[in-house]
Amino acid sequence: MQRLRLLARRLGADRGGVAMIEFALAAPLFLTIVLAGLELTNLALAHLRVSQVAMTVADNAGRVTVGIDEAHIHEVFAGARVVASNLDFEDNGRVILSSLEDNGETGGNRGQMIRWQRCWGALDARPAYGNEGEGRGNGRLRQGMGRANNRIAASPGTAVMFVEANYRYQPILNFWFNSERTIRYETAFNVRSRQNQVISNTQDLDVMECD
Repeated sequence: MQRLRLLARRLGADRGGVAMIEFALAAPLFLTIVLAGLELTNLALAHLRVSQVAMTVADNAGRVTVGIDEAHIHEVFAGARVVASNLDFEDNGRVILSSLEDNGETGGNRGQMIRWQRCWGALDARPAYGNEGEGRGNGRLRQGMGRANNRIAASPGTAVMFVEANYRYQPILNFWFNSERTIRYETAFNVRSRQNQVISNTQDLDVMECD
């Protein structure tokens, strides 16, 4: 009995395994915090990249001054491909570029129209405000394009490059974040000094239509 008491006293005084037990208890919480931080950082960077894609496409398309051609569209989307590197955007995203213009009508038919529209990316994302030709000859786009509190409209004789960028977020941890989360940004830039808004195809390139 005395020996058992001595053994119990020694075990009670032994602190050799305390650190290991504390680590075992704290490790899951620590790992959860680290992984959550990595995922949130990845999500924030994805938002930043998609926003940059939208701005880059709208800005570069608006900078074409002489006349817009399908070759310019290919160049604009090539720039978007560079900005969206590491996102696998071509397979999981879609950029919709629309040329928004005054439709030249009067009365109840007066409004905006989408003269032409081009898309890049395999994601099944449809234009939110209408397809090519929307608003031509009618007032369906009377207030322009964009969310209700932020409508964009073009002045007569010019155009606005309106961009919708959609991306299906690719999480680091598929079991944690919903892989169906879609990041979406809209932006628009006025055309700089371009008088002819009709798109041409002088090199007979593939038209990047929004099928």
